[in-house]
Amino acid sequence: MTAETSQTLDRGLRVLKLLADTDHGLTVTELSHKLGVNRTVVYRLLATLEQHALVRRDLGGRARVGLGVLRLGRQVHPLVREAAMPALRSLAEDIGATAHLTLVDGAEALAVAVVEPSWTDYHVAYRAGFRHPLDRGAAGKAILSARQQGAGEPGYTLTHGELEAGACGAAAPLLGVTGVEGSVGVVMLADVVPERVGARVMDAAREVAEALR
Repeated sequence: MTAETSQTLDRGLRVLKLLADTDHGLTVTELSHKLGVNRTVVYRLLATLEQHALVRRDLGGRARVGLGVLRLGRQVHPLVREAAMPALRSLAEDIGATAHLTLVDGAEALAVAVVEPSWTDYHVAYRAGFRHPLDRGAAGKAILSARQQGAGEPGYTLTHGELEAGACGAAAPLLGVTGVEGSVGVVMLADVVPERVGARVMDAAREVAEALR
């Protein structure tokens, strides 16, 4: 038996998803065609979403995602962190290095979850909330690599000494997670990253992506 659902809510959520997938916004006519409903329905949906600041319309009449989505987004990090923790903990213990989940926040990379290994004599101190430019460090560069590769498999990224002297990192991007752009990686005190770390980081990124789908 199919559960009873709200057609209006479903259409409103579809509007938000369509707008989130475009950088230039959509017109009422374009939304009408994509949703398969008449323009009057789209106008009502947009008006309701605008009241909650989830949608805004520019001077040309194109609808875009509104700033109200950011308020909802603040609640996403704890949920993402919770989903990622088992894979990060396994990665940290297996490699003996500090594992982290990093998400895009504007032009920066933001560490939202960090797990340190329990059995090592020393490891890199890397805290949740740490920020750095996307073009520095393995975590950010892995994300940029995924952007450049598109739907392809970008593999993993290695860096040395870019964020902390003597520290090197390996990271792989999260792939196939709608609305989440980020990477999973490790940071360690070493001259070079051991050969097996790259593949292990990619496995962890796939585990996290699967947990978030």
